Amino acid sequence: MTGVATSLSGLRVFAVEDETLIAMMLEIMLEELGCKVMGVAGTLPRALAQIETMDIDAAILDVNIGGEKVYPVADALAVRGVPFLFCTGYAATGIAEPYRARIVLDKPYSKTALANALAPLAGKHPER
Repeated sequence: MTGVATSLSGLRVFAVEDETLIAMMLEIMLEELGCKVMGVAGTLPRALAQIETMDIDAAILDVNIGGEKVYPVADALAVRGVPFLFCTGYAATGIAEPYRARIVLDKPYSKTALANALAPLAGKHPER
């Protein structure tokens, strides 16, 4: 196992992704990296409800969920101190100004790109 993959082992990850095939691919990649997938939400209301009760270390947020921006979920995670990254099929410049300092993973992404994007988040959660 590589150093990056080792640092991700056991990382509890939540994902917000509305494209079923991408969500399935993401779950497989996360599991192969040793992460524990705590859930995947395909709508903003479901994501907001799930993070209320979930114990997670990091989150991956697709920027556009069913035509809506994922920023309310990002804000809720920030309040809880949960680190997150954005993924998007559009340029990172499409991220709203208050969120531009966050890591952005461009779609389509490889498992290596996912691991490299997640690695900085693994050490940021207070419980890790």
